[in-house]
Amino acid sequence: MTDEIKPNVNEAPTHDAQLAAENIASGEEKAPKVDFDADYAAAQKLSVSEVDRTGKGAAAAEAATAPKQAIPTQVETKTEAQPTGKPEDYQELAKEVGGSKTEATTNVSDDLVKQALEKGQPKN
Repeated sequence: MTDEIKPNVNEAPTHDAQLAAENIASGEEKAPKVDFDADYAAAQKLSVSEVDRTGKGAAAAEAATAPKQAIPTQVETKTEAQPTGKPEDYQELAKEVGGSKTEATTNVSDDLVKQALEKGQPKN
């Protein structure tokens, strides 16, 4: 299906396009003919490389995307903390976690909570 291009001088975006549109309108130049179906078929043919049309394309893609090192298989491990029944174990852990100087955790006393509540009350 061949279509003829009919340029509009008023819609030409550049000076060269405007001159070409004027020449086509006056008959000095022939309007180009475009075969959209043939162009589409040519584009489809060019969109697939020669290598991809053979079995070598799949092999080349596999080789290009294969990992360089061996990937180990994942093994699921299940760990369970055995209850010891000794509170000392948990107290030691709490001291390590709660008493850290580099963390943003501190000890909060009852007096500190009272002061915060008093400061948070509206003044009459």
